[in-house]
Amino acid sequence: MPGHSPELNPAELLNADIKRHVYGSRAPSADDFVHEARHFLRRRQRQIHIVRSYFHARHVGYTIA
Repeated sequence: MPGHSPELNPAELLNADIKRHVYGSRAPSADDFVHEARHFLRRRQRQIHIVRSYFHARHVGYTIA
């Protein structure tokens, strides 16, 4: 994976998803933020269709070829 092309990395789509959902909740403390992030990731583990969509995005399509 090229270091200068983060948009080609499916993990970056997960990072963006976390930022949208966890940072948006405005957790008041670091402990609350960690709790919210872990809760979000546990929930995502059960949402296989969403995790698969990270790999089917147009710019990361090479991952399923």
